[in-house]
Amino acid sequence: MIARMWHGRVPTEKAKAYREFVNSRAIPDYQSVEDNLSVHILERQDGGVTHFVTLTFWKDMEAIKGFAGENFEAAKYYEEDKDFLLEFEPRVTHYVVVGQS
Repeated sequence: MIARMWHGRVPTEKAKAYREFVNSRAIPDYQSVEDNLSVHILERQDGGVTHFVTLTFWKDMEAIKGFAGENFEAAKYYEEDKDFLLEFEPRVTHYVVVGQS
């Protein structure tokens, strides 16, 4: 199993709207890909900025490529992200899951 982690920052005043967007648009997109095992959206407010981490779990790297394409280390963005994000981090991070309960 592979974990894929992405980080983004939005102005806190847009955090609620961004949360609604990821729940209605991004999560269903992840879940539509075969061998996506789960999607978790994490949120942390830090003053005027709210951090979002998208943590997804996949059967294997081929499943991730089904979502992200051959350039699977590149972050995938949606057109709507330009209305929220303070910057566009170019890469995601992948981890091999070596333990779970």
